[in-house]
Amino acid sequence: MDNGGILDEVGPRLRRLRTERGVTLTELAGVTGISTSTLSRLESGQRRPSLELLLPITQAYRVPLDELVGAPSVGDPRVRPVPIRRNGMTALSLTSYPGPLQAFKLIVPHRGEEPDPRTHEGYEWLYVLSGRLRLVLSEHDVTLKPGEAAEFDTRVPHWFGSARPEPVELLSLFGKQGEQMHVRAKPKGA
Repeated sequence: MDNGGILDEVGPRLRRLRTERGVTLTELAGVTGISTSTLSRLESGQRRPSLELLLPITQAYRVPLDELVGAPSVGDPRVRPVPIRRNGMTALSLTSYPGPLQAFKLIVPHRGEEPDPRTHEGYEWLYVLSGRLRLVLSEHDVTLKPGEAAEFDTRVPHWFGSARPEPVELLSLFGKQGEQMHVRAKPKGA
């Protein structure tokens, strides 16, 4: 529906709300400061609604502006991630739209494996929620605890995993380029 159609429905909605509440045009005019003739023209569609006119009416009726203009409902704002499992790790996408920045919650089990640093295009930011995260970044080998964060250019050879027998949970943010496939930083056994 176009904006003209939406605005055409405001007048009948105003009249219905006023009659349901048993309020006269004169009483509404006294509360809102809008003249009786202006309110009447709004209800009949002879006057286009504006914020200047609708806001005092919403306050008088104690209803949201969305209700007066018939705005569509927003819907459920919750993110309902579908887990992706790869190599024992679980990734939950926290962004439901394509864009330059993607957010994931990662659950990484302890695998007892040797680090195998890789590179890819992009920039990554990690924030540890629980457990201990071992991050190997070039020649650095650090352990991050809950509440600690790290950020790095993903073209630098890197690897991360759980530093203890229990899994580590973390948030990961990275740009669109970070979704490219990992490549080995050096051949295995070198």
